[in-house]
Amino acid sequence: MSYRIETDSLGKVKISKNKLWGAQTQRSLENFKIGQDIMPLELIKALALIKECCVEIHAKKNNLDKTKALKIKKACQEVQKGFLDDHFPLSVWQTGSGTQTNMNVNEVIANRAIQLSKGKIGDKSIHPNDDVNKSQSSNDTVPSAMRVAIYTFAQKKLLPAISLFEKSLKLKIKEFDSIIKTGRTHLMDAVPLSLSQEFSAFHQQIALNKKRIENNLDDLLFLPIGGTAVGTGLNTFLQFSERVCDLIKQKTGYNFKSAKNKFSEISNHDCLVELSGSLKTLAVSLTKIANDIRLLSSGPRCGLGELILPANEPGSSIMPGKVNPTQCEALTMLCLQVIGQDLNVSLGGSSGQLQLNAYKPLIFFNCLRSVRLLTDGLNSFREKALKDLKANKKKIKEHLENSLMLITALNPHLGYDKVSQIAKLAYKKDITLKEATQKLGFLTVKEFDKLVQAKNMIKANLR
Repeated sequence: MSYRIETDSLGKVKISKNKLWGAQTQRSLENFKIGQDIMPLELIKALALIKECCVEIHAKKNNLDKTKALKIKKACQEVQKGFLDDHFPLSVWQTGSGTQTNMNVNEVIANRAIQLSKGKIGDKSIHPNDDVNKSQSSNDTVPSAMRVAIYTFAQKKLLPAISLFEKSLKLKIKEFDSIIKTGRTHLMDAVPLSLSQEFSAFHQQIALNKKRIENNLDDLLFLPIGGTAVGTGLNTFLQFSERVCDLIKQKTGYNFKSAKNKFSEISNHDCLVELSGSLKTLAVSLTKIANDIRLLSSGPRCGLGELILPANEPGSSIMPGKVNPTQCEALTMLCLQVIGQDLNVSLGGSSGQLQLNAYKPLIFFNCLRSVRLLTDGLNSFREKALKDLKANKKKIKEHLENSLMLITALNPHLGYDKVSQIAKLAYKKDITLKEATQKLGFLTVKEFDKLVQAKNMIKANLR
């Protein structure tokens, strides 16, 4: 979107035609022509929700004309429903307090409320500051909206995506239960395990990540609304914050509460820094999982080839029949993006001064983007890769039977040194472990077959 500021002969800002914003929004458009990142609508809608709740409280308290309050409330609801999305054009890269976006919302709601009252837009019969922003500051509304927006998105989108991914891994654990394969450590052959056990590690990673994120999200439920400029609650009244939070809770269905120490919640965003860290940890886990699946599916003939990825699209513009692990690549790329965004959130969180952290847009933008990327990445990988992932039983069997590390089962019977001799001889002469054991005269064929069985080796005495 591109907008142009206009002034009259006296230098007064003219408002763009067919738009509901006012002078402060217009000035921001002119002064912050930076990048193409527009403030996410999730924040806009959360601000509108907060303002709807504030105006309801004032109307009940007889602090605001009820007819005026009704029009403001309707305008707030239209913003939340997405009817006025085109009226919020401001860049993420603006004032670090988010004041310009707060005023953008105030101006649009005020002018839309005036429209609904059959008045003339811009006449300030409903005032953006005195009415829509009554008993509020950007310093308490913006951080409150940040929390409401991220918490709501994560509850509705990210956590269900994680749960579905976790469920899909459980299905694979069940599907792969009887398949015994070669383990690998340091990318070298190791003792066997089942494919089910290998995937159980992935499942545990995801389950623990979900718990971490749920715990971090709980901290976002405490809102600084009512703290106004620095946390003192100037220009509010007793119980204003609690009553606003109760209304937010009613309208969202989530247990939002008034923060006990609003000085803290306005001056820092540690809860979002911690959440971002957990999102990063999920990204790290998903990178490990996707890269392991990519390695196990490499080939199909000249790699490990133990897994078969679904062939969603041609993999090469020159090599016919090639299938690439594109979902693995997409997931790992977005995970690296999330890991990088966490650094930005950490730096933003550490850079606040005194009574205000003035890096709010940076912190919110990166946190929300991480939540959205992980949500989409989980869903895409689950649907396009994990769901139809198959085990290549033939290749798995070949690798298992060819593994020298099966000989580890003889350690308790022959000792490490003798078993090492068997493995080295088998490798040097390119013969089987059984043949090498016989050549060295350590065991009979019958004894070897009884002691070296992969199915017995995977049944570890885990507690």
